[in-house]
Amino acid sequence: MQTTALSSDLNSAYTSGEAHTHHGHPDLRMFGMVLFLVAESAIFLGLFTAYLIYRSVMPAWPPEGTPELELLLPGVNSIILISSSFVMHKGQAAIRNNDNAGLQKWFGLTAIMGIIFLAGQMYEYFHLEMGLTTNLFASCFYVLTGFHGLHVTFGLLLILSVLWRSRQSGHYSSKSHFGVEAAELYWHFVDVVWIVLFILVYLL
Repeated sequence: MQTTALSSDLNSAYTSGEAHTHHGHPDLRMFGMVLFLVAESAIFLGLFTAYLIYRSVMPAWPPEGTPELELLLPGVNSIILISSSFVMHKGQAAIRNNDNAGLQKWFGLTAIMGIIFLAGQMYEYFHLEMGLTTNLFASCFYVLTGFHGLHVTFGLLLILSVLWRSRQSGHYSSKSHFGVEAAELYWHFVDVVWIVLFILVYLL
C-alpha cells in the first residue's frame, strides 16, 4: 500500500513539472555533468596540492637559474578567458529566449576567445627559456598549464559542437538546451581552475 502511494506521488510529481524528464525518464544528464566536474576538480586539487608541497619543501622556489615568468601575456590571456565566460552566458540567455542567432553569435565569439587563449599559451611555450625537464618548477609549470590547456581544448570542442548542432532549426530552444548548459558549465569550470592556477604559478 505504501509502495503504491509512493509510486503515485512520484508520477504526480513528474507530470506536474516538479521533475524534469528526458525521453520519458528523469533527466539526470546535468547531475552526471556535475559529477564529472567534481571528479575533474579532484584531479586538479591533487596537482595543486603537489605543487604547494614541492614549493614548501624546496629551499628556493622557483629553483635558482629558473627564467622568470612573464606576466603580461598570461595576464592578458587571463582577462580573455575570464571575459569569455560572461560572453558565453549571453549565448545561454539568448537560447532561453529562443534566440538561436544570438546563441550562435555569443558562442562563436567565445570560441574565438578560447582559440586566442590557446594561441597565447602556445606562444608562451615557444618563447620560454626552459623545458619540461629543466627543473621541478618547470615540470610543474608545464604539467599544470598543459593539463589545463587540454581542458580548454575540450571545452572549445564542446562549444563548436553546440554551434554545429545549432545549425539545425529547432535543435535548441528555451525548453531543450542541455548541450548549451553543459558546455557553459564546463567552460566556467575551466575558468575557475585557471584563476587558481594563475595565482599559484604566476603570482605567488
